[in-house]
Amino acid sequence: MNAPSDELTAPGTGFEFVCTASELPEVGAVLADVGGKPVSIVRTGDGQIHAIDDPCTHGQVSLSEGEVEGCLIECWLHGSRFDVRTGRPTGPPASAPVGVYAVRRVGDDIYVDAGSPLPVPAP
Repeated sequence: MNAPSDELTAPGTGFEFVCTASELPEVGAVLADVGGKPVSIVRTGDGQIHAIDDPCTHGQVSLSEGEVEGCLIECWLHGSRFDVRTGRPTGPPASAPVGVYAVRRVGDDIYVDAGSPLPVPAP
């Protein structure tokens, strides 16, 4: 593992080293602790890496255990699906979005902004 980037991990930046890209599945999610919060680190089929709140807003179970298809992650318990780019659910039973966090990649290292989630864009 490479040494964390001093620029991203300096106090006040909000970014925290969470894993390396090589530790992620080719398509799928892993659970990480980011600033004391459970966060799913998700790699989509196009190779993009996203960070979302891990608990499903409907069933409060781990989204990182769900399937990833395209830009959606599916909750294994009741089938709620969330767009990992926006956090918005795509249909019932979930109606509330999950938080989405800024991600930076430096080489193979993945950093997530442990501060507030990004604003949910308008539909």
